[in-house]
Amino acid sequence: MLKVWVRNFFKYRFLVGELVSREIKIKYKRSVLGILWSVLNPLFMMIILNFVFSTLFRFAIPNFLVYYLTGFLLFGFMQEATSGALYSIIGNAGLITKVYIPKYVFPLAKTVTALVNLGFALVPLILVAAFTGVKASLALFSLPVLFLTASMFVMGLALIFATLTVFFRDIIHFHGILMLMWMYATPIFYPEKIIPESFRWVLNANPIYLYIKSFRLIVLDGTFPSVARSLGCLGAGIISLFLGLVVFKRNQDRFALYF
Repeated sequence: MLKVWVRNFFKYRFLVGELVSREIKIKYKRSVLGILWSVLNPLFMMIILNFVFSTLFRFAIPNFLVYYLTGFLLFGFMQEATSGALYSIIGNAGLITKVYIPKYVFPLAKTVTALVNLGFALVPLILVAAFTGVKASLALFSLPVLFLTASMFVMGLALIFATLTVFFRDIIHFHGILMLMWMYATPIFYPEKIIPESFRWVLNANPIYLYIKSFRLIVLDGTFPSVARSLGCLGAGIISLFLGLVVFKRNQDRFALYF
């Protein structure tokens, strides 16, 4: 199954590229600043949260700005990709029922679009890191591998959400609640140490935090993630992608019955 999907991916790569280009154009259509919003959004959020958590709550987080951005950008990547995937199949129902196109290219395009936007959003991270004195290190060369494994994890979720939404439209509303709960269960803008020991298992069971923690180790500490952590990222990506492919493959032939 995976071999066939990989072959089809290269066969329809131009279609995926066109879908990604369309998504980006639609997102920034009639916007004066356009794609600059991918840079400005995390910057504005960073400024607001820096004031709230450094002035009001006074969390002692070294280099809070970079700490926050590394968590915000990766979590935002997952949130954007899965949110887009909700409508990726039902939103293209007319096209799917008229011509043959591998259906998985639609949630794939949403994931790639979110990954492209993540690339744009790395600009403020680079600027803030340079401004706050974070030193570049050889560990930065491991970022492509981290983003690849994170993309595998997110793609698996996108396939699952795209599938479930076809059969249960309530998933659209549930997704927002899930993302909100997941965000607060993830140390994005607060330190790990405030989580009680009895709830530390939440961190260990939180796959997105595995990627965020690795991202912070690379950027803030300038160290390569341990072999165990790297294998954990790879394992989470493989499991998520495998489950997503299985769920999507087993149900895609019934999609047209629920449009």
